[in-house]
Amino acid sequence: MGKNSLKKIRESLMMSKAELAREANVSPITISRIEDGMPCRMETKRKIILAMGFNLSDKDKIFGD
Repeated sequence: MGKNSLKKIRESLMMSKAELAREANVSPITISRIEDGMPCRMETKRKIILAMGFNLSDKDKIFGD
């Protein structure tokens, strides 16, 4: 398990993986992999942060790195 909080935050927003994937324009599998702690590109992180309605400055809250 990675140290990101993506799953917890996504669930607190009552957002499904599919919904987040659609909003961020990435695949649901990508969301699953990131939630499992796999690395992802900076661009992917940026899309996810914005899709959840956060500012890019909140990235450490979500990805913890």
